[in-house]
Formats: sequence, structure tokens, C-alpha cells
Amino acid sequence: MKQIFPFKNRYYLPIFFILVTFILWNPSLWAEERISDIQIKKNQDQLKVHFRVEDCFSDDMKKAIENGIETSFTFFIILYEVRPFWTDKKLTALEVSHTIRYDNFRKQYKIRLLENVDQPELATDNFMVAKKWMAEVNGIPVIDNSLLKKGDRYKIQIMAELDKIRLPFYLHYIFFFLSLWDFETDWYSFDFTY
Repeated sequence: MKQIFPFKNRYYLPIFFILVTFILWNPSLWAEERISDIQIKKNQDQLKVHFRVEDCFSDDMKKAIENGIETSFTFFIILYEVRPFWTDKKLTALEVSHTIRYDNFRKQYKIRLLENVDQPELATDNFMVAKKWMAEVNGIPVIDNSLLKKGDRYKIQIMAELDKIRLPFYLHYIFFFLSLWDFETDWYSFDFTY
């Protein structure tokens, strides 16, 4: 009699189900963090970029922050000059960080925005407001206007990642679940003509 079942060895079936279960239940594979609302604006002196990261906070992340773990988002911004029939020329690369920590004594979220020189640290007792401040970059200067040519094409690429939590070696065994809420977005591109 011919066997219809595709797995000839009895060990393949459990391995197959374990792999399928891992793929379906692994939250990092189904994460929907993405960068949206990219806007390029120019003032008299500089070209500035605005954007936000969506779905970057999970319930586990909120609990970890409220238990005293300081968390940082790092945003990577690269500006290229688009050159036809040639590789694009990198003009500038920036790295910006937003850091959040919870002050248990005052019951407030403290957020440090490195691009905000006027008010480097913000405080709120509302997690939704803190989340908004952490996920948005508003008007960070990318390059001086004098370095750009009118009518030329440019491309800005943006990526965000949650800085990995650094714990003492022995605590990695206890807090292995923290790796479940580390994330990194894909690179997002925005083309524009100056």
C-alpha cells in the first residue's frame, strides 16, 4: 500500500509543528512597527524632517518601563542626492535618540529628546502623551539649504530601532522575555525634488 503522508520519518512531523508554531506565535515576526507621515520642510536656513513610528509600544514594554528599565529609541536618517545612471551620493547621516524612564517617586514618565535643545527633558503622568513624544520626530535639521541645488532630486531614508536592553549576564536568564519587545523597523525612503 502506498503511503500518502509526506513525512516518512516519524521525527519530521513534531519538528514541522514546532517550526510552524514558532512562526505563528513569534511576536517579532508579526510586528507592525513602521515609519509614517514623513514630511520634508525647509525654512530659511535648513531642511528639516518630520515623521513618526507607529505601533512601537507593547504592554510588556510599558510594564518594563514602569519597573524602572530606561528605554531608548534611536532614529537613523540618511540623505542622498539621487543621480541618474550613477549611484546615489550620501550627503549626510544623522542618529537621534529619544529616551524614556519612569520616575516612581513622582509617578511621571521622563522623556529626553536629543533634538529638542530648548527643552531637553519633558515630563508627563499620561503614558499616551509619553508614547507620542517618544514616537515622533518633529523638525530635526538634516542639512543646510546652501548644500542643496534647486531642481535636483534627493532621497531621505529613515529607520528606527529600540536600543537593546543591557542587563548583567546572570539576569539574561531571568528576563529572557525582554527580547520579545526589542524592535527595528525597515528602512523607509522618501523621494523629493528640492
